[in-house]
Amino acid sequence: MAFSTGPISIQGLSRSGDQRNPSVVALGGGHGLYSSLSALRRLTTDLTAVVTVADDGGSSGRLRGSFDVLPPGDLRMALAALCDDNDWGRTWRDVMQHRFESDANQEEPLNGHAVGNLLILALWELLDNPVAGLRWAGALLGARGQVLPMSTVPLSIHGEVLESDESDALVRRRIDGQARLARAGAGGLVTNVHLEPSDAPACPEALESIELADWVILGPGSWYTSVLPHLLLSDMRQAIASTTAKKLLTMNLSMDTDETTGMDAAAHLEVLGRYAPEVTFDAIIADESKIHNRQRFELAAQKLGARVFFSTVGVSDGRAVHDPLRLAAAYHEVFTAIGS
Repeated sequence: MAFSTGPISIQGLSRSGDQRNPSVVALGGGHGLYSSLSALRRLTTDLTAVVTVADDGGSSGRLRGSFDVLPPGDLRMALAALCDDNDWGRTWRDVMQHRFESDANQEEPLNGHAVGNLLILALWELLDNPVAGLRWAGALLGARGQVLPMSTVPLSIHGEVLESDESDALVRRRIDGQARLARAGAGGLVTNVHLEPSDAPACPEALESIELADWVILGPGSWYTSVLPHLLLSDMRQAIASTTAKKLLTMNLSMDTDETTGMDAAAHLEVLGRYAPEVTFDAIIADESKIHNRQRFELAAQKLGARVFFSTVGVSDGRAVHDPLRLAAAYHEVFTAIGS
């Protein structure tokens, strides 16, 4: 069977009439980063994904615990998002995302593991280098960009939840781990989020990519466990604050998640300003249908230094999922309006 492995069509961005291929670094994790990468690979071939490494649930958590490695799941999803829209790319994307499930034997050790997680783990064991392993995985897939971990040290994320007790008094409850923190907001207000080890170094290649980028894009994604961690890691926060790249924040389509119960869009921006006051943004993309108080949201955006671009970026059936083509069009609008 013949496979088409040629390049996908790239929409050129102009600067003074010249076609450009902007250098873009996308930060995040999970389904949110998958969405932004699926859009951005339609606009540039110079694309780097920097991925959170604090996941401790599911297949990633099991492999992390058994082999003392970075959790591979979000890294796998980023690689899958960068696969081409041709036979080769679609096949490898599906292989990477395929998850083993045995109804006949619920105790089967492979149950719940994604093929891509196991492939990445094998490359890490063979090469003894997480960045090199991801590069080899990307080469095999024909990925349209590179995927880097936020840190080469496995991280843990912790926080507290403010909630009412039986007497309606506010109490603090410590939450340990990404999987638990992702659900914690349903019971109260998430606060005091931090990473451990607190002095973990950022991946040097990721820092270099941010320094040399034309655009750094944060979000969408789980706000406390995929978006905020990039601003909690000291080296990463300083790199984002000091880069000469333009900075763009992509808002979520669902504000009221288990992680962010009761928070509106402006409150999401206030979280970033509270944890990383030195980080400003040039632009924010938001779907106006998801912003219930536009004036309050725009005021919060101004405090971050950002201009708001309202675009319809969700899929047409109303689900809180970004449409890759619509999101790509929104990114293109911002790139053209602001330049690099």
